[in-house]
Amino acid sequence: MTLPCRTVLILGGTTEGYALADALTTLPGWRGISSLAGRTRQPRLPAGETRIGGFGGPDGLAAYLRDNAVAAVIDATHPFARRMGWNAAAACTAAGVPLLRLDRPAWSAGPGDRWQQVEDWEQAVTVLRDQRIRRAFLALGRQEAEAFVPLTTCHFVIRAVDRPDPLPAFTAAEWILARGPFTATEEEALFQEHRIEAIVCKNSGGPMDGKLEAARSLSLPVILLRRPPRPQTTCAPTVAAALSWLAGL
Repeated sequence: MTLPCRTVLILGGTTEGYALADALTTLPGWRGISSLAGRTRQPRLPAGETRIGGFGGPDGLAAYLRDNAVAAVIDATHPFARRMGWNAAAACTAAGVPLLRLDRPAWSAGPGDRWQQVEDWEQAVTVLRDQRIRRAFLALGRQEAEAFVPLTTCHFVIRAVDRPDPLPAFTAAEWILARGPFTATEEEALFQEHRIEAIVCKNSGGPMDGKLEAARSLSLPVILLRRPPRPQTTCAPTVAAALSWLAGL
């Protein structure tokens, strides 16, 4: 007996989103469509069907869910994709579609870690200034680097997938264009080569990150941006748990 095929919309772009799209290609009865924001110029395309670009806010997303007979939505966007998370919750409520948040666990400090968590990038700038950091490594979105321009006493090494256009008017900065993941050994060599004194990044979560392991090994301070609030919804910490949720529908 052939099962009827139902559509699940994956709001993706993360490692978990790609893994979920792979898994759905082998899950009977489900058709996956991955939606990517389109912020990188040449995104890696997930398995199955893909759409790129926004929906036009929660109303546009709700209309898309109705027009495409979407049976479920899995929000596998980055933990810092604040707006998409709230839009998904509002749209699914309006369209009457079940929503799951595929939410990787946040990182937590361990022995030897020198972490300081901040609420925004302005606070991170203040910490760098107060600690008199002369060379800092920024691992953040290219559009977010602008917040660090006012700190003229620090040389920044900035890693991003794409170079911003126009470039922020830093007093001293160099850009490394690369797409991860990176091993702890690679990160440690990078930090030593550029004489990095502090790491600035987001608490993206998931398996312990190479740059955090390298910072621990080198006893470097890490300035970590806290995650923004997300709407209350059903959550799953792993792809396997998300597939179990779908099976329960």
